Amino acid sequence: MAAAWAERNGTRMRLRPRSTPTGPDKGGGPARQASATTADDRGGHALRAPSPLHAFNRYEIKYLVHASQLPAIRDELRARLDFDSYCPEDGYGVWSVYYDTRLLRFYWEKVEGLRFRRKLRVRHYGDRFTIDDDTIVYVEIKQRVNRVTQKRRVGMPYADARLLCDGRQMIRHEPGQTAFVQEVLGLVQGLDLRPVAMTGYQREAYVGRDSDLGLRVTLDHRVRGRDREFDLGSGAQNRLIVPASMSVLEIKVNDRAPYWLTDLAARADLSVVRVSKYCQSVEAFGRAPRSIFHIPDYDLGGSVEHDPVPSPTTDADAPALAPSMKA
Repeated sequence: MAAAWAERNGTRMRLRPRSTPTGPDKGGGPARQASATTADDRGGHALRAPSPLHAFNRYEIKYLVHASQLPAIRDELRARLDFDSYCPEDGYGVWSVYYDTRLLRFYWEKVEGLRFRRKLRVRHYGDRFTIDDDTIVYVEIKQRVNRVTQKRRVGMPYADARLLCDGRQMIRHEPGQTAFVQEVLGLVQGLDLRPVAMTGYQREAYVGRDSDLGLRVTLDHRVRGRDREFDLGSGAQNRLIVPASMSVLEIKVNDRAPYWLTDLAARADLSVVRVSKYCQSVEAFGRAPRSIFHIPDYDLGGSVEHDPVPSPTTDADAPALAPSMKA
């Protein structure tokens, strides 16, 4: 299914082998014992730095993976990579509010494939039902320059993030954050940005070791969204915007993907896709016509699925994971 959608858009991946590997890595996965408690309000992500502004450049490759393929792919990833140090074995939630203009300038820049494009979002890692004004979230500017993805972000209390992005007011910040905060304020004021879409999913995150240092691989399950009630802590219902049977596999590298990973994609008959969770959400709720890159947000023969109504004892955003994920 994934291959058919991507092949229709002419995006089948061409393998670029580098040097032949010396042999498979030893071991059957990460040695550390993770628990759900490791994904606290400040984390869920390994991208941390001592500087007040975190910035990096990288290449990103995305695939769609059917649920039937997950066990084999997961086994190989766990044999060759380590878990992100902030990732429990059952993953962690990623929740983002995206800002755009009234005419969806950032959306159209992505769809039209502009060589330079960017987007603004506020992101939380962890359980969305625990978010309050003091919870640390990340205000991020993600931009694309030719084929390179650049991301800059600053962590701050959620109340400050709302004051900056929604209230369009300067906030107190550390000296090293001044240029970034001023840029965000200039964007929201100059382009009249407002919240447009929200996305959420459960993420498995792996990082490279040995010769694969710098490599990051993520699997995103149950990709959902909504087009209203943009408070990150809201209990509002979300709708699936990618079929529940499909996960998004993303490879993030500084240079190029290692041979064993491109070989894994080839053996699984995976194809590169130009999927944007933000664009997927915009199109799923009818804010823009569905582009040629849109993934049908329904399972074949079925109807659109919704999140269940949350209850005090049930996390409505818990992913529908394969049994091996729950081990």
